[in-house]
Amino acid sequence: MTQHATYANVLRASKLDCAALSDALDRLSIVGQCHKIRPCDPNFRMAGRAYTVLYEAVQDQPGTVGEFIDDVPPGSVIVIDNQGKDDVGTWGNILTEAAHRRGMAGTVIDGNNRDVALCRSLGYPIYSRNTWMRTGKGRIQLKALQVAVNIGGVTVNPGDIVVGDPDGVVVLPQAQEDAILSAAEQITLQENQLREAIRSGMRMDKARAQFHYHDLQSPGYTGTRP
Repeated sequence: MTQHATYANVLRASKLDCAALSDALDRLSIVGQCHKIRPCDPNFRMAGRAYTVLYEAVQDQPGTVGEFIDDVPPGSVIVIDNQGKDDVGTWGNILTEAAHRRGMAGTVIDGNNRDVALCRSLGYPIYSRNTWMRTGKGRIQLKALQVAVNIGGVTVNPGDIVVGDPDGVVVLPQAQEDAILSAAEQITLQENQLREAIRSGMRMDKARAQFHYHDLQSPGYTGTRP
C-alpha cells in the first residue's frame, strides 16, 4: 500500500461513525468491534494506524512501562494489551502529555488507565475497559512491541486502522480495509437517504423497505437487493 493510500484510508475512516463501520464489518463477516472498550470522554473521536504494545506481569524484577513512546510515529493509535490484567493501570498523565505533544491520534487499552482529568482537558482520546488509580509501575512490564494483540476480543495487528467515537472502538484489518470503508460509506449514504425520506413525511416502514435498512449489515449484501 502506498503512503498516499495509507493516509487516504485513515482520512476516509475518520469521516465515518463506528456504528456504520460496525455494520460494514458484519456485512463482511469480520470481527472488529472491541467489546467493552469505552471512551474516557463521550466527545472523544480518533482514527489512525495501530502501534501495538503487549504487557505482561513483572517477572523476576520490577519492570518499566511507557519508554516506547518516543519511537511511535505521529498520527498512530497506541494499542495496549494488558492480557486481561485489570488490577493496575497501564497509562497515566505523563504518557498522556507525551503522546499529545507528539501528535498521537489516541490510545486504546485492554485494561485500565488513570489520571483521566488530563486527557479530557487536553482533548487526547483514550479508550479503555475502566479507570483506576493503582499504578502499574513495578507490577507490569513490556513484553513486546509491534506484535499482534487482543483488544476486547479483537485481534489487532500493527498498521490496522483503529477508529474510536462515543460508541467505542472498531478495528479495520489492513487486508480488508478498502472493502470495509466502501461498505461503510454505502451504508452511511443509504441511512442518510432514509433519514431524509422520514423527515419529508414518509412512513418509517416504507422508508426502511425502500432503502433496505434491514439488509444493510447482512453478509453478502451489495446494495442492489430488491
